[in-house]
Amino acid sequence: MFELKSQIDGNVCTLFLGGRIDSTNAAMAEAEILSVVEGFEGELVLDATELQYISSAGLRVILRLKKAHKTMKIINASSDVYEIFDMTGFTEMMEISKAYRKISVEGCEVIGEGSNGKVYRTDPDTIVKVYKLPDSLEEIHNERELARKAFIMGIPTAIPYDVVQVGDLYGSVFELLNAKSFSQLINEGEDVEELARQSVEILKTIHSTELKDGELPSKRQETIGWAEYVMPSLPEEIGSKLLRLFEEIPETNTMLHGDYHIKNIMRQGDENLLIDMDTLSVGHPIFELGQMYLAYQGFSELDHEVIKHFLGIDRDTATRFWMSSLKYYFEGKDDAFIGDIVKKSSIISYTRLLRRTLKREPDNQDVIDNCKKQLCRLVPEMDSLSF
Repeated sequence: MFELKSQIDGNVCTLFLGGRIDSTNAAMAEAEILSVVEGFEGELVLDATELQYISSAGLRVILRLKKAHKTMKIINASSDVYEIFDMTGFTEMMEISKAYRKISVEGCEVIGEGSNGKVYRTDPDTIVKVYKLPDSLEEIHNERELARKAFIMGIPTAIPYDVVQVGDLYGSVFELLNAKSFSQLINEGEDVEELARQSVEILKTIHSTELKDGELPSKRQETIGWAEYVMPSLPEEIGSKLLRLFEEIPETNTMLHGDYHIKNIMRQGDENLLIDMDTLSVGHPIFELGQMYLAYQGFSELDHEVIKHFLGIDRDTATRFWMSSLKYYFEGKDDAFIGDIVKKSSIISYTRLLRRTLKREPDNQDVIDNCKKQLCRLVPEMDSLSF
C-alpha cells in the first residue's frame, strides 16, 4: 500500500512518502503525486521516512519527477531504501540523504570534550562523539573521510562506522571494545612516563607521514591568520615580529593531528588508537607542539582546576606528561634545547589562546592580559619558531 501526504511551506513542497511503491501501484502513486505537484515551480522535497520499499517501477516514477523538478531531493531514506537508491545510481543523479538512527546519551559517561563535540561511552563496546552544532553533518562526514585517509596511511585510527541523531544534534559512532583513554589509564595508576612514551610513538608515526600538496589544510596558513588577528592588540613591535615569526615557519606537508592529548588516545586491548580526526592538517611539527602546550599548560595557567575538567588530571600530572613527551620526542637533546622548544610552543599557544579569547570571550580580561604579557616577554627572545 502506498501513502502520500504533502505540505507546502512558501517555495518548498514536501511530499511524505509511505508504504511501498512497486509495479502494482506505481501508476497510481505517480498520479497522486502529480495531482499535488502539477504546476508547482518551487523546490520539491521527497521525505522517505515512512517509505518501506521501492521497486524499479517506483524508481522510474522518481526519475520522471526529477526531470520535471531539477532541484528535487530525497531526505530521510531508511538504510534499506537508501541502499536501493545507491545500488541503482540514483545517489549520483540527485541529493539523497539517509534517516539517522536515534539514540540517547542521557546518563552516559562523558569521556572527552573538545571545542566542537563531546564524547560519550554508550556501552562497553561503543563511544559516540556528539557534535555541538545541529548543522554538523558535513563536518561529520568530513571527519569520517579524514579518519579513513589516516588509517590507510598507517596511522592507528578508530574509524567511525555510523552516524546517529542525538536529540537535535548528530554524532559519529566508534566501536571501541572496552577501550580506555590515556586520561583514564593515568587515573587508574598507570605510569605517566610510560604513557607519554607510548603517545610519542604514535605522534612520531603521524609526523613521519608526508602528504601531497592540497590533500589536507595548511596549518601554517591558519596560524598566520591567528597572528594577524591579534596584532592590533599588541605593541606594534611585538605584533609585527610575531607575524614575521609565523610567516617564516617553513611550509611542509607533514601530517598533524591538530588536537593531540590524552583524551584523544584510546587503548583497546594491546593497541593504542586515535580518535577525533577532524583537525587533521599539514605543517611543521612545532604547530602540533604548540597545541599540546595549550592543552597541558596554557588553558589551565590561570586556573589549575580547568585542566581537571578538560583532561581529567591535575596540573602537576599534566606538566609531567608534557615534559616527558618532549623528552621522548627529542630523545638525546639537552635541557637547553628542550627549554627553547617550550618557549616556541608557548608562543604558538598564547597566540591561539589570545585570538580565541578575543573572538569568543572578549570580557575575559585576565586571560587576554596574561597572553599579552607572555607574548611581550617571549617574542623578543625568539629569532625563529621552527627547529
